[in-house]
Amino acid sequence: MSKKIVLLYIVCNAIATYAQQNVTDSIPVLKPDSLKFNYKSLIIPGALIGYGVIGLESDWLKGFNSEIKEEVNEDIDKKITIDDFTQYAPFVSVYGLNALGIKGKHNFKDRSIILGTSYLLMSGTVLSLKGITKVERPDGSSNNSFPSGHTATAFAGAEFLWQEYKDVSIWYGITGYAIATGTGLFRIYNDRHWLTDVAAGAGIGILSTKVAYWLHPYIKRTFFGEKETKSTVMMAPFYNGKQLGCGFVMNF
Repeated sequence: MSKKIVLLYIVCNAIATYAQQNVTDSIPVLKPDSLKFNYKSLIIPGALIGYGVIGLESDWLKGFNSEIKEEVNEDIDKKITIDDFTQYAPFVSVYGLNALGIKGKHNFKDRSIILGTSYLLMSGTVLSLKGITKVERPDGSSNNSFPSGHTATAFAGAEFLWQEYKDVSIWYGITGYAIATGTGLFRIYNDRHWLTDVAAGAGIGILSTKVAYWLHPYIKRTFFGEKETKSTVMMAPFYNGKQLGCGFVMNF
């Protein structure tokens, strides 16, 4: 047996041993995202939401909101309504990048399910809080200022973009968050929201998308009937004196 054949046999044997140890019992063909919560990832959205909620009753934060409004109004010549469009830019970018051939974490169906779940969670939370809190907008136009829906939408999309493309390049996610931050600032600049509204909206948006990713495996199994399938696999090298190879068997 030549040295090359011996080496190849050792490699095949190592692969076979690894496979038998790790996947013989059962391996999932479909590997959904983990349902485990990463509590550290709740710190930032929790802090943003907490700041906004505290601001509902804190005289100091209300005063700070007013100071920002006065300073911004001094510099406003005319309204810039770009925030009506930038709120959608981060999540639209996910589909745009995929259309350009830059693949993200999930396929079209899965990422659409995640986005839909995020949007339902986000919009339901925002609309409920608007109806409960009845905070007057800075421009006095209505009493549904808290939290900022535009900001929530933008940050939900930014987190969506981050999750889908963080393994490709972190700059996609950073760009998404920059656009979302700009959206929130424009809501203040256009005299449509207080700082506390924007902070809470950002936290709700981020949290909604994180929860959507955590729930994704459950939603797929429950509503789309995609269950994990089990299979067994075995690999074994062989050498018959003339030929060397690896045998592969999978049962499903």
